[in-house]
Parts: sequence; structure tokens; C-alpha cells
Amino acid sequence: MNKPSRDFSQKHTPTEIRLNRDNASLDIDFDDGQNFSIPIELLRVESPSAEVQGHSADQKKWIGGKRGVMITEITPVGNYAVTITFDDGHDSGIYTWNILYRFGEHQDAMWSMYLDEIKAAGLTRDANEGDETVTEPERYTEGRTDLS
Repeated sequence: MNKPSRDFSQKHTPTEIRLNRDNASLDIDFDDGQNFSIPIELLRVESPSAEVQGHSADQKKWIGGKRGVMITEITPVGNYAVTITFDDGHDSGIYTWNILYRFGEHQDAMWSMYLDEIKAAGLTRDANEGDETVTEPERYTEGRTDLS
């Protein structure tokens, strides 16, 4: 019988994280030389929070109406993760370095699956009429996040 691993170390560590408002992306450089530009909308709709992912695979929620969502705050969590606050108020996901790396590596497949799932659910990326929208919220200052 396999014993559960007690190794919770991160395999990947970012050297720099930059919010790129022009491209609506989070640009991340990792210590292995990889760099990724991850769409903010993808970070939001695939948040690692229980609110989005549920507590099992069959509880996953597909969320539409997040085109144009932005980041208002990035907060370091220890030396292994960040929390991201979005301008729609969502702030409960903890993005570990390994999760951010996975987002970067698999963003094309994640994006394709997301688009298929929201279409099947009758949702779109755009906010529906009558949805609460935020016009010009206070934005996170573009630039670097100090991870030390």
C-alpha cells in the first residue's frame, strides 16, 4: 500500500509576476526559464477555490460573463502562493506556484474546455443583460509583485 506523500514542496518557483493590463494577463517568469502569459479571465473562471472547483470533480461550476474581469490585488501567501482578488469580488482561491505553472503549461486546453463547457451550459463569456457590472473599479497597480 502506498503511503501518502508528506512532500508539499513546490516544484516551480516564480522569479517575477507582472500584471499586464494591456493584454489582460498575468505574466509570470519561473526559475526554470519558463515564462507564461496567463489570461486573467482564465485565472478567474478556473479559480482553485472550492466556490468554483467544488469539493469533487462533479461539483465543478462553469462560470460565464467574465470577459474583461481584472485583478485588483495580488497578495503573497507565505513563500508558496498568492491570492488574487478580482474586480467582481472573487478572492478565495489560493494560487500555488505549481498551480500557476500548470495554468501556464495547459492554458490552451483549459481555455478550450472552458469554452465548450459554457457553450453547453448556455452561457457566454459576456455579462448578460441585468448582471451587475463594475465600471472602472480601482485597479491593481501594474507592475511587479515582491515575493520576498
